[in-house]
Amino acid sequence: MNPAQSQIKRKREGTRSREIFKRAEQVLVGGVNSPVRAFRSVGGEPFIVDHGRGQFLYDADGNELLDYVCSWGAMLLGHAHPAVTAAISRQAERGTSFGATTEMEVELATLITSAIPFIEKIRFVSSGTEATMSALRLARGVTKRDLLVKFEGNYHGHSDSFLSQSGSGLATLGIAECPGVPEALAALTLNAPYNDLNAVEQLFSHHPDKVAAIIVEPVAANMGVVLPEPGFLAGLRDISRKNGALLIVDEVITGFRLHNGAAQQLMGIEADLTTFGKIIGGGVPVAAYGGRAELMNNVAPLGPVYQAGTLAGNPLAMSAGIATLKQLCAPGFYEAVEKRARRLADGLRDAAEKAGVPAQVNAIGSLATFFFAPQPVRNYSDAKKSDTKRYGEFFRNMLERGIFLAPSPYEAAFVSAAHTDADIDRTLAAASESLKN
Repeated sequence: MNPAQSQIKRKREGTRSREIFKRAEQVLVGGVNSPVRAFRSVGGEPFIVDHGRGQFLYDADGNELLDYVCSWGAMLLGHAHPAVTAAISRQAERGTSFGATTEMEVELATLITSAIPFIEKIRFVSSGTEATMSALRLARGVTKRDLLVKFEGNYHGHSDSFLSQSGSGLATLGIAECPGVPEALAALTLNAPYNDLNAVEQLFSHHPDKVAAIIVEPVAANMGVVLPEPGFLAGLRDISRKNGALLIVDEVITGFRLHNGAAQQLMGIEADLTTFGKIIGGGVPVAAYGGRAELMNNVAPLGPVYQAGTLAGNPLAMSAGIATLKQLCAPGFYEAVEKRARRLADGLRDAAEKAGVPAQVNAIGSLATFFFAPQPVRNYSDAKKSDTKRYGEFFRNMLERGIFLAPSPYEAAFVSAAHTDADIDRTLAAASESLKN
């Protein structure tokens, strides 16, 4: 380890982050407000963020960390992007919450629907969990059915209906099923393996005219990145139509991540309902669900399916989202980000091969997962066979070298527009060293 790396380690073993986290444990559950932040599955002590800028985080001890978590994919532009922070600042001076409609809600909704024409109307909410929960309620209300088909390893938020075989959050902590979810409600959720159309067909066959919806991530990113196999998403579209169920595609992660629009547009399908989050808020809490007008008009106040939110359409969130989506229209924006992401994924594969480490790098666009696994990972069962202990060691070795990866073996790494070629070179050098340990 060179002197700069030793200095990083000495600082992290010290002082302020540890002291703040000890105080946090007294007043926050586990010292955190989201479980994966506690580093329980990777070991070591969590750091405390002081601020972020561009592709870097800076912790309370003064360490600079090259960030591939990017607020779990929300920060496509990087931290504290000038256009986004300026928009938020301007709006803060005008008011932070009104509980009444603003023109900015119309503007952000128009940016989204213009980019994705098959989505005609949307409803803003404050989190991805709210978006998926509301889309499912709408599907049940419209179809007058109760059952939901979801996929093992897909995560759709922490609503009761989704906490069954739900990927990263539960898997990271080793929780098989979630206490507090009533058995009667859990029985309404049917799980199938990701990429297995036969299993989906069998569920519909066993429960004729009872399934309200299929919900799916178009690219799974919560059991680690797992790509849909050819024909899988189109097959779900066909099965849902044939059986009178709705197809809900959860694009909380993939929406505006792979291109300026929905992943569905790249994969040749159109869902009945789509959920968004993360990037559409530019790092400020906002999400949405939307679809054809004939479906969305069933939501109150036009229809009987009730959903509301005090902070829905919050003006700070709308201003950040508008500023973010406008940046994505720049010529060559996605091509530049994906070029660097490909270099990262290819370089990680090469580093693992040279180190003689059995590994898989699943990647698409600007997101990827490094699995310590000898065989391809195509579903949740495969992901759970990966060597999580080895990932924890890799995570800690990279963190000592100033590289912040996801503190879970079942999450994605995100490349932002702020990352540079030099950052990728640095990351690959650190990975090569880490894999030798």
